Order: sequence, then structure tokens, then C-alpha cells
Amino acid sequence: MAGRAYSTEAVVLRSIRFGEADRVLHLYTEAHGRVGAVAKGVRKTMSRFGARLEPLSQVELVLHRGRGELETVTAAQLVRSHREAREDYYRFSVGMIGAEAMLRLFSEEEANERAFTALTRFLDLLDSTPHAAERPTLDPLGLAFQLKLLWLAGYLPHVTACAECGTARDPLVGYSPRAGGAVCERCAPATEALALASDGVAGIGALLAQPLADAPELGLSERAQREILRVITASYEYHGGFRLRTLSA
Repeated sequence: MAGRAYSTEAVVLRSIRFGEADRVLHLYTEAHGRVGAVAKGVRKTMSRFGARLEPLSQVELVLHRGRGELETVTAAQLVRSHREAREDYYRFSVGMIGAEAMLRLFSEEEANERAFTALTRFLDLLDSTPHAAERPTLDPLGLAFQLKLLWLAGYLPHVTACAECGTARDPLVGYSPRAGGAVCERCAPATEALALASDGVAGIGALLAQPLADAPELGLSERAQREILRVITASYEYHGGFRLRTLSA
């Protein structure tokens, strides 16, 4: 495909200054998954499409693929600006956590229709989501989106039975990334499990089972939110070997 132009919808996940007037964009595209591109001259006052390429924007792009690693943006039209999310600190913070999760979990240049659909749905909901937690890192919509991304990436946290021995009779008291889910009291020591209360287990199950739109209405306790975040963070570290910078900001 070198030397050819193509059109695709995309979400701007990250935008980095480059040179005097350019920006390097980290995009998640409908056609090819994760793509890096340069938008030349977008920081100039008279730029044709600079304002359309802000983080979290959903856009229709024409990209030209040359011989380098970065493609070149030659045209851009807004599909959804998500201005409401960008102009609210809480929502923008939740959005950037989701954007970084996309960058880290779906780093290949390979189309994934379900991941792209989940991302655009998350951003649509984010425009009007209430401030539903003490801080953005605990937001139910953000937690639900990250759990669903782990699921789509092949790291579904199992919470219906012990992930180590399979029993569904005993209470689940911990979470083991190595075992791939919640574990019972007998299996917790051997699997180096994190302590996990019953409302944390129930919260993970509810967020995975319900549509993203229902996440703010589930009435999760603050304790459950904190425990779900610990499970997400442990899953990133074990399966991907990374931590999200946006979760520690």
C-alpha cells in the first residue's frame, strides 16, 4: 500500500507537537487499527484542519502512506468533535484514560471493528456522562470501557467461578492475573491473588454484563470502584507489562 492514499474514519487518541508547525497523531482507524500520522502545518493560524484533529475527535481522514513510518494527513472532516468531553476536565480525564488504554492494548496496525465501535460508543456517552465518582480514575463509564477493552484484547477477567480450580460453590476472595480471574480462598495464596471483596467481584461482573450506557446507573460503591481499578491495573501489568500514565496523573 506504500505510495497510496486511502480514506478512513478515525479517532485521535494523542497529539504531539512536532517541529515548528506540525503534529504527530496517534490514531485508531476503522480501516487499519492503530496508525501513526503527521499533520503538517496544523499549528499555523491559517491551517485548513488543525482544529479538527484535537484529542478525542472522531474524523473522516484521507491518509497518504509513503515509505516512512508515519502516514500523512491530506484531508480531514469532523464526524463528531466531542467538544463537550474535551471542555470538561473530569470528562476529558476519563476520555484520555480510555484513549491510552486503546493505544496500549491495540497497538497493531490491524482492523478491529468491535474495538473501534466500542471506542466511538464510549466517546459518544462521555459527552453527557455525569461526574459519577470521586475522581476520574474511578469513573464507572471509564472502568467499564477498560474492562471491555481487556475482554476484546483476549484478557477477559473471569468472575463467575474460581479461575484456578473452577469451583462455583465457594466465595471468591481474590483476583489473580496469572489465573485470569477471581479465585477462592483455597487458591488465593498459590496464585498470588490480590484481595477482592464481594462487591468488587459483583461490580466487575455487572460492568462486563451491561452495556456501557448503563455503567453510571449501577450504583457501584467507592470500595467497588477502587477494587475494580486495582484489577484493571494488575491486568495491564501482568498481560501487557505496562501501566497507564493517565491513571497515575
